[in-house]
Amino acid sequence: MLASAPEFNVDAACQVAHAISVHQVTIEDDYFTAVDDLNDGKTDSGSAHIGEAGFASALFYNYICINKTLLIENLSGDEALANAAIAALTEAAVKVSPTGKQNSFASRAYASYVMAEKGQQQPRSLSVAFLKPINDQDMATAAIDSISKQAVNFDKVYGACAESRYEVNAMIGEGSFAELCQFVTE
Repeated sequence: MLASAPEFNVDAACQVAHAISVHQVTIEDDYFTAVDDLNDGKTDSGSAHIGEAGFASALFYNYICINKTLLIENLSGDEALANAAIAALTEAAVKVSPTGKQNSFASRAYASYVMAEKGQQQPRSLSVAFLKPINDQDMATAAIDSISKQAVNFDKVYGACAESRYEVNAMIGEGSFAELCQFVTE
């Protein structure tokens, strides 16, 4: 949005919700010190910085919604570019980890489960599947079961919420990333 030049304003074709944990999370503290590498220790041998950083580990639910028709419109009708953008966003969402604090936490997780849906219906998030936090020895499978059940229940109550659906389940080795990219760009 450019308030001083409204002719450049466009509606966003993609919405990305904040990731939420599917289970209860305990935030822990990482207490750390940093030493000045240039300190020769002759006048001061203490640390240069003492701090703490809160962190948690969780299994996350992520929701992304793309209006492909609007995306193509926003890209001046370039469907090939829209498909490339959708494929790139899909890859980033399921395979790319944030780079912040990698040396401290080494978070390199890929998505364990992906449900992609297409259709002309009003999109809906499945986050309500986790209003009751998952509490199971096999958290990933329980979370997948919960989200799948929620999708079925929405379909029962509101009718088919999508015209087609494709799932990748790395927990049991079903689906493929290549087929997922093909599905979301068709």
